[in-house]
Amino acid sequence: MGIETNEKPQRVSLLKVPVDIVAPDQLSDVVYDLLKQDKEHNIVLLSLWDLLRARRSGEYRTYVTRASMVIPISKSLIGGIKFLTGKKAFRYMPFDFIISMLTILENREFSCYLLGGRRKVLLKTEQNLRQTFPRLRIVGRFPGYFKKYEEPTIIKAIKKSSPSLLLAGRGIRGKERWISKNNITLGNGMRLWCSDIFDVFAERKRHPSRAAFNSGLEWIGYCFQNPFKFLRIFPFIGYNFLLLFYKLFVK
Repeated sequence: MGIETNEKPQRVSLLKVPVDIVAPDQLSDVVYDLLKQDKEHNIVLLSLWDLLRARRSGEYRTYVTRASMVIPISKSLIGGIKFLTGKKAFRYMPFDFIISMLTILENREFSCYLLGGRRKVLLKTEQNLRQTFPRLRIVGRFPGYFKKYEEPTIIKAIKKSSPSLLLAGRGIRGKERWISKNNITLGNGMRLWCSDIFDVFAERKRHPSRAAFNSGLEWIGYCFQNPFKFLRIFPFIGYNFLLLFYKLFVK
């Protein structure tokens, strides 16, 4: 995370899906620049499977295309960018990226709203975050798995508290699509969805080891949790054929 670069952050197209190249030392400036703008900013942690989903799903593609930051989390995306553009991209472990975001916000006493997870998990998450980031203002929280009729109250509370970052996790109907659907009514600020982040913060679940992530093998652990994910080898092979096709035939 201590990598420095003289290059400016830039957005590239990977198989017609936008991906941002943001070095770790550039992240704080990018975040502060976004917060200076009086508008909404969605942040996407993009895996290979998300990229392939964005290619076939119009709704999700729109969400990714309009995002203010699209951060690659899969090693294969970094390799694909290098192969097609020759550019060096930077990959983030989701947990590390969110820790960096919260650190950046704490440095200037910005705020955060927590949405999702089971009630006990969310309370433990809030407790741990307050201990770890004492100057980060947690301006609200609401557990996931809420009823449809509760949504207007939740959205109103988020907009009223005007958090610098809405951190959302498991338990939201529609996942990222919920953020996209309520994009305007949620108000200004940054929004970031990460499925199991509250379980990790509440120490209910471990994030992949640094060695596994750096080698690009973190997906193996998820496959053992859900054996059907081993079938992802086929879209992975298809992704590599697409890279070769774009390299040879698409300008």
